[in-house]
Amino acid sequence: MPLNSFGRPLLLAAGFGTVLSMTTALSGVARAAEDAPVVNGVSQVHITLVGDNGGACLIDYDHIKAGPITFTVTNKTATAITEVEIQSDNRILGEKENLAPGLPAVALTLTLGGGSYQVYCPGAGQELQTFTVTGKAAAAATGTTAQLLQDGTIGYAKYVAGVAASMVDAVTILKADIDAGDLAKAKAEYPLARPFYERIESDVDSFVLPGFKATDNAGSLDYLIDMRASALDPKVGWHGFHAIERDLFQNNAITAETKSQAAELLTHVEMLAKLTPTLTYKPEDLANGAADLLEEVQTTKVTGEEEDFSHIDLLDFAGNVEGAQQAFAFLEPGMMKIDPDLTARVQAEFAKVNAMLDTYRDKTQPGGYELYTAQIKAADAAKLSKAIQALQEPLSKIGEKVATAEK
Repeated sequence: MPLNSFGRPLLLAAGFGTVLSMTTALSGVARAAEDAPVVNGVSQVHITLVGDNGGACLIDYDHIKAGPITFTVTNKTATAITEVEIQSDNRILGEKENLAPGLPAVALTLTLGGGSYQVYCPGAGQELQTFTVTGKAAAAATGTTAQLLQDGTIGYAKYVAGVAASMVDAVTILKADIDAGDLAKAKAEYPLARPFYERIESDVDSFVLPGFKATDNAGSLDYLIDMRASALDPKVGWHGFHAIERDLFQNNAITAETKSQAAELLTHVEMLAKLTPTLTYKPEDLANGAADLLEEVQTTKVTGEEEDFSHIDLLDFAGNVEGAQQAFAFLEPGMMKIDPDLTARVQAEFAKVNAMLDTYRDKTQPGGYELYTAQIKAADAAKLSKAIQALQEPLSKIGEKVATAEK
């Protein structure tokens, strides 16, 4: 079966009937052969999530006219699927998160040129599905190497801003559960809110609140959002995700302090979401950021110190890898001109890492990955570290390549 460079199988059009025949009766959704309908100049496509573990992510049309397209996503009964992404050439063009069963439908509008695209639904029985946009092809990756790289930085900036906005939505839900005193729901929502920061932390970890020095943790948004128990500054104290994690998973209690921490966390991620659209990048920033995220995997995820109380380190691991892969994916068109062999090596190593991560999938766990227990750490830490090292070696060469590309 062909694989994309995420290392996951591509669902070919000829193979969709098998999945459809198993799920159509349950969902009432059929995949039509004609183009999706157009209303007021916008194509309308519905994605329906159905089923429990091994559920399905169904598209009602697999041919869509080029131009504005609204994807309306409804989670009917899929407890294992909480996220839908629209992808092209491994780049995430748009996504919707926190898609719990029974919630109102949500919509995402993108303008797409003709070509082949994928819907990615983590946790579905078939996670990747292809669809075709008909009509004028999307602009090809042409131009000077420098222009391709610059275009990549613009696309990546949109990705970062989108992740930050989604983090606000997820933390809002987490805060609501904490405010309601619902410990079980808060424990289930915490893993759904965490990965967003892990995807983009290398881009936002230098923000400092007004009136503070860069060396003062009391003004560091990174500390206030992502402080770890192992990096606690006694002068500043507990803040952010891990203060909440401690209360929920170690103390098994929601207190007035927990509610205060949740309110503060929401304030800080909202600040971050307002700042991220102002960011601009150089191509080497993307390369260096990807390298930093993989270093995060080695130093805090493989060791198990990131999520000391909830043990969702493998979920954070996957978040760091996604962020690194997105940074690389937006550089790929330029890198294919600079060094196609190195580009292929990095693609192959990302595929290996993702294939390895897939072996830890657990649809019964919020977030979709096994807990990083002491047993798994003892048995697999060396294997996990070795896989990241194999990726770090070729990826470390990208920064110099793009920084010295022909202008």
